[in-house]
Amino acid sequence: MKKSTVILWMFIIVKLVAHYFLINPAYDLHRDEYLHLDQAKHLAWGFESVPPFTSWISLIILYLGDGVFWIKFFPALFGALTIAVVWKSVEALKGNLFAMILSATAILFSVILRLNILYQPNSFDVLCWTTFYFTIIKYINSQHRKWLYYAAVVIAIGFLNKYNILFLVMGMLPALLLTEHRKILLRKQFYFALGIALLIVLPNLVWQYRHGFPVVHHMKTLADTQLVNVNRSDFLKEQVLYFLGSLYILIAAFYAFLFYPPFKQYRLFGWSFLFSLLIFIFLKAKGYYAIGLYPIFISFGAVYLEQAWKSGWKFYLRPVAILVILVVFIPMLKLAFPLVPPADIQRNEKALKDFGMLRWEDGKDHALPQDFADMRGWKELAHKTDSIFASLNAPENTLVLCDNYGQAGAINYYSKYKDIQAVSMNADYINWFPLQKEIKHVVLVQESSDDDPGRKRERTLFKSVLLAGQIEDQYAREYGTKIYLLKDALTSINKILEDEIAKEKMNQ
Repeated sequence: MKKSTVILWMFIIVKLVAHYFLINPAYDLHRDEYLHLDQAKHLAWGFESVPPFTSWISLIILYLGDGVFWIKFFPALFGALTIAVVWKSVEALKGNLFAMILSATAILFSVILRLNILYQPNSFDVLCWTTFYFTIIKYINSQHRKWLYYAAVVIAIGFLNKYNILFLVMGMLPALLLTEHRKILLRKQFYFALGIALLIVLPNLVWQYRHGFPVVHHMKTLADTQLVNVNRSDFLKEQVLYFLGSLYILIAAFYAFLFYPPFKQYRLFGWSFLFSLLIFIFLKAKGYYAIGLYPIFISFGAVYLEQAWKSGWKFYLRPVAILVILVVFIPMLKLAFPLVPPADIQRNEKALKDFGMLRWEDGKDHALPQDFADMRGWKELAHKTDSIFASLNAPENTLVLCDNYGQAGAINYYSKYKDIQAVSMNADYINWFPLQKEIKHVVLVQESSDDDPGRKRERTLFKSVLLAGQIEDQYAREYGTKIYLLKDALTSINKILEDEIAKEKMNQ
């Protein structure tokens, strides 16, 4: 085995193992993870919130036992594969061992490590962006049509994972027109590749059409409730912070596109980066949407620096370059990762606030970073729901109705009643109501912001309405969430729910 291959495997192993030590046991899974796990039980070619790819991975996790080990394994695996693709990109750019190690170090100790701690579509999204750019490098080098077909498959699978990859396409097309590579648009192989991509994504497009394009509603809701609070200056600041320790590598990449003759043929990458970034800025996107842009540019920068520091006194900058990445990243560990319980994290409140990490999607600062607060209180909620469920004479006729998808998913994951089927009018759960059974009792989970704590409406529908518990974890985003027990229905709850579901879908 070659020395470079051994070192690559060392990076991969470190990457995979590290993720099991980056989250303190004081934290549960993240609210989004519960939704993605539940999708495995309701397979379809699309969902209200995401395309189908994540549900396929969730199905594998379900077959493997649905344990936390596997939930954490797959995003770590996608991160490790991103390092491998960057490594192979350096090879394709005629880089040697130093460029490979430098680029792998830059990817390992960056925001991607943070991204990969959560089971969300984002990790695979970054892998797809990186792999697509790699296939374009290989096509430019070889002019072999197979790389166009590979690129098409990557884009299609990326689309089935997260629609965010369309911003890559939107950036790449004008970049092609501005460079000599525009000639690719005159080749029939380009359109064959486009046809392959469309064929792969067609089932999801058909699903979207049949369901009234819920992605449009999802994006509108996202824009109205979250993106409206995004500050463009914060977006740009986050881009710098994401790869702060390796910022010099990115700068070197763009310098090389302009002045390094061997990279002249790759200038479309620089234009593509610029166009995609401008689109993100214009649309006031969240900062992490753009992370997929950077790994391939790390490859270019590393190869250029390897040549620029080939001899003389500059040769001794090589170990310094790797050390800089580590020195800058290590202090960020305390801020960016849930390594310690919430009370300990709050001791760094000022630093967290200065870096904008306490600002949530509502545009306000809170006690913990939003992702951390989204990883608290779920076991407490599930256990309290279970105790209420156990007190009922007819639990099989009981519906657990939640205010949001995080609550429903967490109860389904942690409950000892594996057929509990908690649902919500929120996200994909609106399609998963178990209305085939007659509902006599309801366990109602309501956020603390609920405007009807007296449950006036429910008191006309049930003989008994009781506040049975609430979330007491002050660090949880769900702090104050109340759990009501509604017993002995006085009317058909199934009919009421059917009408409510129909009305909600019509509003969408």
